[in-house]
Amino acid sequence: MSVHANSDDSWHGVVSSDSQFQPEKGRYHFYIGLFCPFAHRANLVRHIKGLESIIDISIVKPYPKGDDKGWPGWQFPSSPDEYEGATEDQLFKSKYLHEVYFKDDPDYKGRYSVPVLWDKKLNRMVNNESAELLRWLPTAFDSILDSNAPGRDIDLYPESLRSTIDEINVWMQRDLNSGVYKAGFAPTQEAYDNNVPTVFAALNKLEQLIYKNGGPYVLGKDMTEVDLRAYATIIRFDVVHIKENYTKSHYDINPRAITPLGPFPHIEDGVDLDFGKLKPGSIRHPAVLSRQKELYGSSEEIPSHM
Repeated sequence: MSVHANSDDSWHGVVSSDSQFQPEKGRYHFYIGLFCPFAHRANLVRHIKGLESIIDISIVKPYPKGDDKGWPGWQFPSSPDEYEGATEDQLFKSKYLHEVYFKDDPDYKGRYSVPVLWDKKLNRMVNNESAELLRWLPTAFDSILDSNAPGRDIDLYPESLRSTIDEINVWMQRDLNSGVYKAGFAPTQEAYDNNVPTVFAALNKLEQLIYKNGGPYVLGKDMTEVDLRAYATIIRFDVVHIKENYTKSHYDINPRAITPLGPFPHIEDGVDLDFGKLKPGSIRHPAVLSRQKELYGSSEEIPSHM
């Protein structure tokens, strides 16, 4: 596959010993946004595999958003203190992310999204597809990791589970990862009412899988890329998809961006975080159970622990 076939195409490069993008410490740079679950996938791999000293990073602000292609935002802060959690463009001091895209392809016509993996040596973009990065990044730098590095032996796409992971990824992307946006950005009440049950049906399906496989991860005792896909969406369920994103994205409905109180940033201080004590459950609203049966062929409930 071409790295970047034309100005309408994304970038599809792979870091590997047999490609033009060789695994080298300090050669690559990530552009992400902490608000974005798709960029979060890549950053989770960066941390889980211990690549922080190998791949450095720049972080865009969540606002302004720009149009449906991200024009002119995403934007970098003009100083390190302007926006908490965001950074200046550490490579080019760009104001907008689209400037980084144009450094590789001045005629680019696609979306200006995160994540972006940039090659500082060749001065070009490697990849901006989160699903592709999630697939190959976990093993891309194993050859230069220390033999005793904590993340070296983590395999997020084990051969024995690949067909199962591929199957789950299809419906999880459609019904949960994208489903929260189909509901949150629904243009009508009818569309919203139709999309919400799909999201909760997917959550029920995940809960069933964890219960069936014995946890603590979706497919059992070992973490896979399925868990990263699920986590990056679910961790934002209240704080972003409901509290932050929804209230600030519907100007005609909520022009003052009035936001309900909570959830609180330090709520975990009063919560027992031993998740092994939690009992599995499900959303049992009739519309959700009906959608679950429609999508997955079953609305089987997890046995009650009450």
